[in-house]
Amino acid sequence: MRRLVVILVDNAVKYTEKGKVTVSLYTDKNKRKVFIVEDTGIGIAKKDLDRIFDRFYRADKARHREGGTGLGLSIAKWIADIHKYSLTVESTMNVGTKFTLKM
Repeated sequence: MRRLVVILVDNAVKYTEKGKVTVSLYTDKNKRKVFIVEDTGIGIAKKDLDRIFDRFYRADKARHREGGTGLGLSIAKWIADIHKYSLTVESTMNVGTKFTLKM
């Protein structure tokens, strides 16, 4: 679980040059823990949202950085799946991205 959290926070920080990253954790009305990482970064294009959890998938060139392999989010999704947690993403270009993990 620590690795999953680190991946989500690390991605948010890397893609938010001048903005903010917000991390929150709460219990919803169904007694599930909800962990959210939200940023005001560059966002993810709509066409890429369905694929960002695919292994080795890298979105458009604006999101590329040196040293990345396209594995981080696929590993995060794999960790969520083996624990039977839900990991979702919402994003708008030039507005930001929100990852929600429900446990």
